[in-house]
Amino acid sequence: MEIVSIGNQTITEFVLLGFCVRAELHLLLFTVFTVIYASIILGNMLIIVAVVSSQRLHTPMYFFLANLSFLETLYTSSVVPKMLEGFLQEAAISVAGCLLQFFIFGSLATAECFLLAVMAYDRYLAICYPLHYPLLMGPRWCLGLVVIAWLSGFMVDGLVVALMAQLRFCGPNHIDHFYCDFMPLMSLACSDPSVAQMTTFILSVVCLTVPFGLILTSYGRIVVAVLRVPAGASRRKAFSTCSSHLAVVSTFYGSLMVLYIAPSAVHSQLLTKVFALLYTVVTPLFNPVIYTLRNKEVQQALWRFLYVKQTETND
Repeated sequence: MEIVSIGNQTITEFVLLGFCVRAELHLLLFTVFTVIYASIILGNMLIIVAVVSSQRLHTPMYFFLANLSFLETLYTSSVVPKMLEGFLQEAAISVAGCLLQFFIFGSLATAECFLLAVMAYDRYLAICYPLHYPLLMGPRWCLGLVVIAWLSGFMVDGLVVALMAQLRFCGPNHIDHFYCDFMPLMSLACSDPSVAQMTTFILSVVCLTVPFGLILTSYGRIVVAVLRVPAGASRRKAFSTCSSHLAVVSTFYGSLMVLYIAPSAVHSQLLTKVFALLYTVVTPLFNPVIYTLRNKEVQQALWRFLYVKQTETND
C-alpha cells in the first residue's frame, strides 16, 4: 500500500497497515487469528467460571489468577478485533480512537506487570511462611493488592496518553503496525515528541524492572527455601505451583523489555510485530492452557460446574 503524505494538514485518522503479506494469505491469517482469539476468550472465561463456581478455589492464588484471566481477556480484546479487520479491509481508526486503544491496552499491560509481581509474592508467602500465610494474605489485603495493580496501570498510562494528546500529527497517516503502539505513533508526530518519549521510557523502566525485580527476589527466596526441603513430593509440588507462573512471566516480560526498554535491539518492523504478538496473543493464550492442563484443581472445578449445569438442563 502506498503511503501518501498529507503535508502540513492535521490528520483526523490513521490507517493500520497490520501484517503486509500477500493478499491471498489474508483470509488464512484471519481464520487462524480468529480461532486463537476465540480460544483466548473461552479459555480465560473458563478459568474465571471455575474460580467463581468452586468454593475450594476461593483462595488468594486463584483470586489473583481469575483477575489475570479477566485482565488478559480485556487487553487482547482491545487489540485483536482491529487486527482481524485489517485482514479483510483497510483498518482505519480515528486519532482519538487510536489514543484510546493505546490507553486501554497500555493500562492493562502495565497492570499485568504489577499483578504478576503480586502473584509471585503470594507464592513466596505460601511456600516460605505456610503457617502465617492465611493471616499475611487475608481477603482485604488480597483485594487491596489487586486494586493497586489495576489503578497503577491506568494512572501510569493516563499520564503517557495525556502527553501524547498534546502532539500534532500531520502525515503520513499510515501506522506500520497492527495496533496503535507508542513508537509507531511517535514516528508520525510533527511536533516534538521528546517529552513524551522520555517520560514513557522512564515509566517503562520503573513499571517493568521494579515488578520484575520483585518477582526475581520472590523466586530467589522460594528456591532457597525449597532446596532446604528433602527431595521428594513436597519439593516437586512447590516447584510445580511456580512453574506455570514463571512460564507466563518469561514470555510477557521478555517481549515487553525488548520493545520498550531496548527497542534498538529489534532491527526490523516485522520483528517488532512478532514480539508484540508474544504479549498480545501468545501470553493470553498460554495462560489458560498451562493453568488448566497442568492444574487438577481447576480441571475438577470445571468438570463439577459442567456436570451441575448438565444436570440442571436435564431436570
